[in-house]
Amino acid sequence: MQSPPSHETGQRCRSAWLIALLLAAGAAATVPAHAGDEDTEREHLARIAHEIERVQAMVATAAQDAPTGQRVKFRYDWLASDLQMLREGVERHTDTPRQPRPVAPLRGDYRQ
Repeated sequence: MQSPPSHETGQRCRSAWLIALLLAAGAAATVPAHAGDEDTEREHLARIAHEIERVQAMVATAAQDAPTGQRVKFRYDWLASDLQMLREGVERHTDTPRQPRPVAPLRGDYRQ
């Protein structure tokens, strides 16, 4: 007995987003960053944010194509929320200015 085509499509979409997420993580891990190279780190993080955005689009498509009437449903809304939180965290880190914090000036005169 074969599964209905909509179930097969949903399964394929779930598998596709999982593969994309693993590829994004693998791509970020395969290129070694040089210690102290902020530009390289920002480039990697921007690539990760972009890949998460692509996975988010795949999740939205899978959610639209998900079969109805199942006893156990996949929580696409939770997955979408978690992916959004990850993406925002990465983007917040890359968008933060890399300037030193202001330091209060020293008095200089220590005699009374």
